[in-house]
Amino acid sequence: EGDDATIIDFEGEPARPLAWRRAKRTPLRDAAGMLRSFDYVAHSERLLGVPGSVPEWAGDAWASAAKEEFWAAYRGAIQPGILPADPAPLLDLALLEKAVYELRYELNNRPSWVAIPLRAFPG
Repeated sequence: EGDDATIIDFEGEPARPLAWRRAKRTPLRDAAGMLRSFDYVAHSERLLGVPGSVPEWAGDAWASAAKEEFWAAYRGAIQPGILPADPAPLLDLALLEKAVYELRYELNNRPSWVAIPLRAFPG
């Protein structure tokens, strides 16, 4: 009674209906959001034209290392039984969903940033 949900993300997605935002979902959605954020950290300075921004390859290397560290720490900290034994397929789905949301957002608001969500789609 009352212990069947844990709030771990207050940001929400304002473009989504309130009922959608209130629905219980896997915590992997929040992990995917954080993992995707590392790409934004790694590449936004360059897209903004900040002098001295790291080259693309260095941003990619940093983002990759940050994602690995975050994912390892996340898996080590989350309570047993919250994630499935093999969370990779659900995480991949959450990452894809987040990247598609980002792509739509960037196309509508910052077309010059479309390169960041496109990095989530290999090949």
